[in-house]
Amino acid sequence: MKVDGKEMRPIWFDTVSETVKIIDQRFLPHQLIIEDLKTVDDVIRAIKEMYVRGAPLIGATGALGVYVILVQKNNGGADNEYLDAQCRRLKDARPTAMNLFWGVDRVRNATLKETEYDVRVKMALAEALKVIEEEAENCRQIGRHGLALIKDISQRKNGKPVNILTHCNAGWLACIEYGTATAPIYTAFDHGIAVHVWVDETRPLNQGARLTAWELGKHGVPHTVITDNAGGHLMQHGMVDLVIVGTDRTTRAGDVANKIGTYLKALAAKDNNIPFYVALPSSTFDWRITDGLKDIPIEERNPDEIHFVQGLCRGKIQNVRVSPKDTPAANPAFDVTPASLVTGFITERGVCNATESDIMDLFPEKRIE
Repeated sequence: MKVDGKEMRPIWFDTVSETVKIIDQRFLPHQLIIEDLKTVDDVIRAIKEMYVRGAPLIGATGALGVYVILVQKNNGGADNEYLDAQCRRLKDARPTAMNLFWGVDRVRNATLKETEYDVRVKMALAEALKVIEEEAENCRQIGRHGLALIKDISQRKNGKPVNILTHCNAGWLACIEYGTATAPIYTAFDHGIAVHVWVDETRPLNQGARLTAWELGKHGVPHTVITDNAGGHLMQHGMVDLVIVGTDRTTRAGDVANKIGTYLKALAAKDNNIPFYVALPSSTFDWRITDGLKDIPIEERNPDEIHFVQGLCRGKIQNVRVSPKDTPAANPAFDVTPASLVTGFITERGVCNATESDIMDLFPEKRIE
């Protein structure tokens, strides 16, 4: 995607310095800061503290993290036990994110096929870069398949803007290119279809207000930031035509774990007969499980994310305390939306209903005999 006319991705491998580089998303939209990931600790910190976030991007970061394990100082060479121990550390960085486990395991498994250290390094980098390009293409395909949903609504509205509500940031900043939830939006906009996006601010870290709004603005897509609790009101008054969100892990039966607050949007959409779609690449499905409420671990994050809010004040980024000093806070990062509230999934292979049978029809190779 382009930022002020310059092609940019949230993660890339610099061939000149032979270094993994990322956009530190904690400071957007006010500052664009690039960070180097030179050690596995750098990678873990970037994932845990949300320099990078979003399911496909976390997976790509984990994939490149395996390469970093092999090339960092005191790297243990080609020792399998060392590699496995460091890979486990990587996967522990975000317990809900399915793509992280997938990306790390894919590169690790490819690497273990080789025995010579130099060959392992080349294999790890090649496989990680393959993951990145595949995920970018998956998101492009999500945009292509989701276009029809927006186009149909546009035709029914005789060309009037299609109002789409999204939650958190499931744009290119959360992926590699295009995004998941935003991919159909960008595709529709680029095809000349009038769209307008209601952007949930997405407390407590405001990924919608900070990140989704920033990237939509850079692309020229009309949008409006709203408080998280305004969505139901807008739906009641006919101001939302479609809800599209992303996901961090989805079961083979269609239960969806996504940023906290997604479940409430799904309930409001159901009550107002508004289509609620989840956009995801197949790497985000957890093919092993069917019960999201029981089997998906929900990450509990630092309560300071509740107590403090970050913003720009007199040219400086500052944290300001909101709650009383001695008041405790709970900070679950995700909730689970049952498949019964999901209209359908937009994947790289097409759109399907949120049922195990329909998901398996799209991905028959994942059937468990």
